[in-house]
Amino acid sequence: MATDKKSYDILIVEDNPGDFVLVEDLLFEKMKYPALSHAKNFSSAKGFLSIKDKKFDVVILDISLPDKTGEALVLEMVALCKKTPIIILTGFGDFSFGLKALSLGVADYIFKDDLTSAILYKSIIYSLERKKTTTALEESEKKYSELFHLSPLPMFVFDQTNLKILNVNKAALKHYQYTGEEFLGMALNDISPADDMQRIEEALFISRDQKQISLPGTYRHKKKNGEVIQVEISGNAIPYKGKNAKVILAIDVTERVNYIKAVEEQNEKLREISWMQSHVVRAPLARILGLISLMKDLKANGIEKAEIMDYLEISANELDQVIREITNKTNVPESLKTEQLML
Repeated sequence: MATDKKSYDILIVEDNPGDFVLVEDLLFEKMKYPALSHAKNFSSAKGFLSIKDKKFDVVILDISLPDKTGEALVLEMVALCKKTPIIILTGFGDFSFGLKALSLGVADYIFKDDLTSAILYKSIIYSLERKKTTTALEESEKKYSELFHLSPLPMFVFDQTNLKILNVNKAALKHYQYTGEEFLGMALNDISPADDMQRIEEALFISRDQKQISLPGTYRHKKKNGEVIQVEISGNAIPYKGKNAKVILAIDVTERVNYIKAVEEQNEKLREISWMQSHVVRAPLARILGLISLMKDLKANGIEKAEIMDYLEISANELDQVIREITNKTNVPESLKTEQLML
C-alpha cells in the first residue's frame, strides 16, 4: 500500500515497454500520487525537458536508448536536467561505469536486477534531499561570494594550517595592487613583517578553536609598491573548499594613526612651549623689568645708563629669540590642519 501522499513529478526515459511498466508499478507501491511522463528515447526526453515552466522532481533514465547511449547520453542529460536529480537504471552490471556516471553528475545508479520498490523509493527520496542540501549550500556560497567581493574593504581567506592565502576580494586587489594570481601564491607572512607576524600567529593560536578572531591593536601590511600601511584586523573561521580557513577584514587605518601621531607630537611641542613660558621666557623678562626699575630709581650718569641700555638690548634680543622658538614650535603641520578642519 502506498504510504507517501506527496505529489511527485517524474520523467521516466525508457525504450522498453515492459521495463517502463515495472518502474511504474514500483513507484505506485510507495507513492500515492506520482505524476509520470514517459519518454521512449533521448529526443523525446529532450522535448519534455525543454517545455517552458515544466519542472520534474526527478528523472529515471535507462542508460541505453535507441538514439543515444553511455557516457554521451549521461553528459547530455546532466546538461539538460541542470539541478534535477537523475537516477540511472541499467541492465548491465558495469560497476566502473556506474562510478563514472556518478562523477559526471547523476544522483544514483541502480542495476535493474536489484530493483525493488523500496530501493527505487529510497533512491528518489535520498536524491531529492541531497538536491535540497546542495541547493542550500550553493545559495549560501553565492551570498557569501557576493558579500565577500562587494565589500569595499580588503578581505582575505587563508588556510589556518599554513597561512596560505586562498582567496581575496576585489577591494584587496585594488588596495594592495597585487593580482589575484600573485595573491594565491602568497601567505600572510608575505605581506606582514616578521615581528608583526609573530603577534598575528600568537593571536591566531589563541583563537584557533574559536569562531571569531580577536587581533587587538594595529599591524603593518606591505603593498606591492613597497608602501607600508597600518591595518586593524578582525575575522571569523569558515570552511572553504574542504579546508579549515579563516576570513579576515583588513581596515587601513594609516591616516588615523598618522593623525594621532601628529597630535601627540604637537602636544609634546605644547608641553615644551609651556615649560619655556614658565622658565626660559621669565629669565630675560625678569632682567628687563629689573633694569627698567633700576633706571627709574638710580640717578645714573650717562655711562651707567648706556650700560643699562646694553643689558636691556641683550635681554630683549634673548627674549625675541625665545619668542621665535615658541613660534616655530607652534607651527601646525598642514596634514594636521586638514584633519582638524575635517573634524
